[in-house]
Amino acid sequence: MLSHSQVVRLIFGLKLRELRQERGLSPAELARSCEVSVSYLNEIEKGKKYPKADKILSFSKCLDVRYDQLTSTELPRRLEPISDLLNSNVLQEFPLAMYGIEPMQLFELIANAPAKMNAFISTVFEIARNYEMRQEHFFLAARRSYQEMHDNYFEDLEEAARAFVASHQLSPTPPFDLELLEALLTQQYGYTIDRTTLAGHPIAVAGQLRSVFRPKTKTLLLLPTLSRGQQAFVLGRELGFNYLKLKERHYASPNSLPVRSFEEVLNNFRASYFASALLMEEDSMVRDLRKVFGAKKWQPDALLALLERYDVSSEMLMQRLATLLPKHFGLTSLFFLRFDQAQAGADYELTRELHLSRLHNPHGNDLHEHYCRRWVSLRLIAEARAAAPPAGLITLPDAQRSRYLGTDDEYLCLTLARAGAPDAPAMSVTVGLRCDDNLRQQFKFLADPALPLRIVNETCERCPLADCQERAAPPVQVQRAAEQATYEAAVAELVGG
Repeated sequence: MLSHSQVVRLIFGLKLRELRQERGLSPAELARSCEVSVSYLNEIEKGKKYPKADKILSFSKCLDVRYDQLTSTELPRRLEPISDLLNSNVLQEFPLAMYGIEPMQLFELIANAPAKMNAFISTVFEIARNYEMRQEHFFLAARRSYQEMHDNYFEDLEEAARAFVASHQLSPTPPFDLELLEALLTQQYGYTIDRTTLAGHPIAVAGQLRSVFRPKTKTLLLLPTLSRGQQAFVLGRELGFNYLKLKERHYASPNSLPVRSFEEVLNNFRASYFASALLMEEDSMVRDLRKVFGAKKWQPDALLALLERYDVSSEMLMQRLATLLPKHFGLTSLFFLRFDQAQAGADYELTRELHLSRLHNPHGNDLHEHYCRRWVSLRLIAEARAAAPPAGLITLPDAQRSRYLGTDDEYLCLTLARAGAPDAPAMSVTVGLRCDDNLRQQFKFLADPALPLRIVNETCERCPLADCQERAAPPVQVQRAAEQATYEAAVAELVGG
């Protein structure tokens, strides 16, 4: 996180360097005129030092500018994007040290080539504006990158969950006692649990809110129609906020309010991770997963059995798999996806994603294209809608080997999909694992002929497959690429004479 003084030093240094170069002065010439060493001037221009008032006055006289003009935090117009970045909440809140970046390294990049950095920052800003990217998009992408840097496993949070269980003499045997979680919140942390307020609230009833925390009264509003697993997660997350002493946080779940800082995003992730580690104890879950993956035949009901054993939601279970598989099974080439469909016939939206080691497909795009319907993630949503009872929900499990068209890239995709009435939302969560020797050795059922293999692509618009029965849109991008290739060939022929 950059401090105000660091930003002031860098802006002063950039301005000083810009004015010196405009006057055609070398560092040695300006240093001699102002009676400072060249090394000291260099440190000022790089934002490492801030001169005293008498030296600033000397610089202003030598450069023929007003004192207040030199000390203001406004940069020349052509360097305004750098000033905007340095003064933005994004950079102020972003924990550079967490990513191994020292502020001075950033300062060096900007100070050594301000014009190039300015052009780069201007380009990024323009792209952000064109795609309507907000500050929270950057924070969420940064959080995903943080997860990917650590292979989505955090030993300190696992240990915190174990310490919490031990300190309260709790049993780690699943499922976790919902009433016990509530008692810990109310008795130890002074919470009041309210299951009536959201029951009649139109936003909550419409499915847009599951819980709200009122910090002034330490009241947790819970939607009473949540499953026991969903309630346990919300309560576990609140315990995480308190036990880990996390201050900045979301107050509503799911959170649709503007994100105020990266720390808020990170704290929400840490509290959620704590809840998952609490409800699905690491050693117990790893033992259960080894049994599932060691079976020679693919058994879809094994995923449903894990849901029942731990009494958690589909997303919680699959998120936990994405946490434990890299650490305990060495499966670091992994992705997690969540697709949502507002109602039957609506577009599918990729609402959550995580990619470890490489950028697997599919991944989110804002191009309004149709994701490949051959992916088990989308197929299973359609099957769940067809199988759902007139009233109530159904959860379906499935797996599929997905091979990318024209490549050797193949993934084992494990999916859970949940659906209800046609006008109700449906969703699926998928963990995808690259099919390599490590996976074949540990997932015995990978050789099961009953496990389907499908040729897939990213979107219908970019897929050249001619006989696809699942196609949802014509291959317009393929056609445009072919037209462009024809055009380029014609121009090349004309140029070559």
